[in-house]
Order: sequence, then C-alpha cells, then structure tokens
Amino acid sequence: MKFSLKTLIVTLGSLLTSLCLYSWAEKPFYVGADLSYVNEMEDCGATYRDKGKKVDPFTLFANNGADIVRVRIWHNAEWTKYSDYYDVEKTLQRAKDNKMKTLLDFHYSDTWTDPEKQFIPKAWAHITDTNELAKALYDYTTETLRKLDEKNLLPDMVQVGNETNIEILQQEKSIVHGIPNWPRNAQLLNSGIKAVRDYSKASNKSIQIVLHIAQPENALWWFKQASENGIKDYDIIGLSYYPQWSTYKLPDLPDAIKTLKNTYQKEVMIVETAYPWTLKNFDQAGNVLGEKAIQPEYPATVKGQLFYLLALTQFVKAAGGLGVIYWEPAWVSNRCKTLWGRGSHWENASFFDATRRNNALPAFLFFSAEYTE
Repeated sequence: MKFSLKTLIVTLGSLLTSLCLYSWAEKPFYVGADLSYVNEMEDCGATYRDKGKKVDPFTLFANNGADIVRVRIWHNAEWTKYSDYYDVEKTLQRAKDNKMKTLLDFHYSDTWTDPEKQFIPKAWAHITDTNELAKALYDYTTETLRKLDEKNLLPDMVQVGNETNIEILQQEKSIVHGIPNWPRNAQLLNSGIKAVRDYSKASNKSIQIVLHIAQPENALWWFKQASENGIKDYDIIGLSYYPQWSTYKLPDLPDAIKTLKNTYQKEVMIVETAYPWTLKNFDQAGNVLGEKAIQPEYPATVKGQLFYLLALTQFVKAAGGLGVIYWEPAWVSNRCKTLWGRGSHWENASFFDATRRNNALPAFLFFSAEYTE
C-alpha cells in the first residue's frame, strides 16, 4: 500500500492526537493511606473489623479503592523495633500483595522528623564534613533500595526527607529553625535525590522522587529557595495539609497547588492529611487533633470526617493534583506505649470506630468516590 505525503502527515497527526488524549486520560490520581503503624498495632493486640468481621487491614483498604500505601523508615530507632528496614519490608510486601503502589518515606533520623525537628541519626552524629555526610546519606539510601529490590519490593515513589521545612540532619542539642545554610541543605537533599535517580537508572526501574513540605504556604517559599539553590531533579511536590496548622482554608488550597505546578512544572500531591471523627479520647494517650482541628463546615463526626475528605480530594483533583494520602488511618487505640503515653494519639482521626471494636468508618468511601477534573 502506498501513502502520499499528505496522507502520511494526516495519519501521524491523528496518531499523535490519540497518544496525547490517551496520556491525558490515563494520568493517575492516587487515593491512599500511610499504613506505617499496622504491624505494630497488630502486635499490640489491635484488630480491625468491617461490618463486625475481622479483616486484614491492607486487604480492607485495597478492596475499598486505596491504590497507594505510604510507609516511613527511620535509620536506627533504638526506642522502638518498628519502622526499621525489616518492618518496612513487611509493610511493602503486604501492600504489594494487595496490588497497591508504594511510597517509601525516608526520615533520615532515628526518630520523627517534622517542621520543628530534623535530628541527625546517631550513627552519623560525629560527621561534620558535609561531603562525608552527603556520601553517608547517598550510600544508606542506595543500600536500602538495593535490599528492597532484591526482594522485588522496590517502591514506586521515594520521599527524600519528611517535612523538611527546616535544615535536615541537625545536631539535636543545637537545633536551628529555618535554613541558615542552604548550600549544605541543598547538597544533602541532592545527595538523596541522586541516590534514588542513580539506582532507578541502574536497575532500569522507574522511581518517582518526592520532596515533602508541611503546609502549602511553606511550600511556596521553600521550593523557591530550593530552586535558587540548585534543587531541581525531583518529580513530585509532596504537601502535608492539616487545616489546624495552615493559613490556607480548604477552598484556597487549589490556588497553592496550581501555583506550585505552574511555577516548577512538577506534580503536586497531598501526602499527609487527617480529620477527627470525634473529640473523645479512648485511652491514656492524649490526641493530637482536638477542637482546634475542627473546621466550621465539618463537625467532628463520622460524616464530618468523610465530607472533609471528599471536599479536600475534589479540590486537589480539580486543581490538577496527583492525589491524596491519609495519615494514619490505622493508628487505633492499643495497649502499647509511645514516647508520650500508652495507647494511640490518633484514634479519634483513624478510620476505625473505637466504640465498636474498631469497625470500619464511612471515611473509607473517600477512596472510591468519583472526583471530577
């Protein structure tokens, strides 16, 4: 069969149009959960139920439409046996068994990192040379990915740091808020980014890189300064969005998402959010989300929690965001201790009813709801 030049051009044009339409139609929108606590909760005697029947929580989330699981990893947390490499391996395996994508969250610390603290791991605390510290971070990241890859558990996404609003890998006794040394901060973050990118290329397996900042108003200045200091090779801007601690009201969130997307040409994803279904406390551990977390439109009820999530996710989708991950819906009341008390500090914001033997709440509907562009 012979083709004229005109026919060939028309055919190629139609093909390119089809590919563009296919790419647009197939762009993913993730709805998921951080399930870092599940293994510990089960070891502490917690059970999860759906319609009164005991269920595997990973299967429950997957069956209700969750398509991505986030999991944290600490370097060497001597105060707990969880969120180490082996616990993470177990969580990733459970997520994979239920056909969910995975996001591995490197805290680069032996404990929680957040906008107020970014403590250097004990094993690296003696390192004062930035080049040497960057190499330690690179090697640790690479080795973790290599071990996971050997088990066929390589994550789909990797978060290089957790809520890195302030400078990372600081000495605990001399913590400084803000980022007084951007060249150091950029070198360390870029070292983690390079480790992920290098391993992805060497293994020929795609891994998307996430940088994570708490609250959209902070992301606006942070990514500007990061870009000015040479942090550019990442794929996704990850945000924590908790109305209690943000100057952005829910309807204003799309403006921040669009600004970040358009300015840096990156995807934007809410990697942490939560909302209480009650203000009651069910154990000795005080709850983090209290009255200040409640927005006027969404009371602290099971419907209020669900409607908050539906509204948030619709705003994110309409703004062109990549998805929403809830933190941490399976951290239910239990008999074990945290650093601050016995029980859970989050059971009133979980997806399980503590008054009904941890029966699944309506919040699970957020995963399967239809959201529009």
